[in-house]
This record gives sequence, C-alpha cells and structure tokens, in this order.
Amino acid sequence: QVQLVESGGGLVQAGASLRLSCAASGRTLSSLAMGWFRQAPGKEREFVGAISWTGGLTSYADSAKGRVSISRDNARNTIYLQMNNLKPEDTGVYYCAGNTGSRWNSPSGREYTYWGQGTQVTVSS
Repeated sequence: QVQLVESGGGLVQAGASLRLSCAASGRTLSSLAMGWFRQAPGKEREFVGAISWTGGLTSYADSAKGRVSISRDNARNTIYLQMNNLKPEDTGVYYCAGNTGSRWNSPSGREYTYWGQGTQVTVSS
C-alpha cells in the first residue's frame, strides 16, 4: 500500500510560481509511474501530467504544456509539480496519483490506484 501526501499549495497571484510536492510512504515510488491531476470548483477532475517510473519521460495535458514541469526524486520517494505563470483558471485541488495501469501516461484516473488527499491552489487575478 502507498500513502501519498501532497504539499506546497497556497494562495498566489496570477503570474506567480508554485512547486507542489508529493511524498510517499509505505512503498517505494521508484516502480510506479506517477501523475498529477487537478479539480477545479464545480468541475470534474482533469489530468495535468505524468512522469515515468524512471523520470526519463514526462507527458502533459495540452492546457499545461509550457507552464508546468513534473520531476521526481526516487531517493526521496517524492515527485514534484512545478507550475509557472499561474492563471486564475489553474485554481483547484491538486492531487498526485500512483499509476498501476498499462499506460504510464494515461490521462484517465481509472489507471491510478493510489491517491493523495490533495492540496489547494488558489490563483487570484
């Protein structure tokens, strides 16, 4: 079993940057591809991006490309989501998730077995 805990969210102004962290316990993350999702108020959860288990490959939703970067430190059992030039529409709860499915960069939450509790990001205009 894997426990995931996100941190690093907060209230920022448009144009700011944030780095979210996702720390794991209970199992090493080094064998899992990991993803980030977000859920805006009143909307369905959406895929932000994913990183392969080695960290050598990343994949991003079109809405996130160019402004976000996912990385991982398997020695620290942690993954990161760097977000730059934040916009009000980036507001939402951000979740990290462990992928146990067949496609490492699947945008479908159904491929992810392990989920954190989420961290709130609020971007003011």
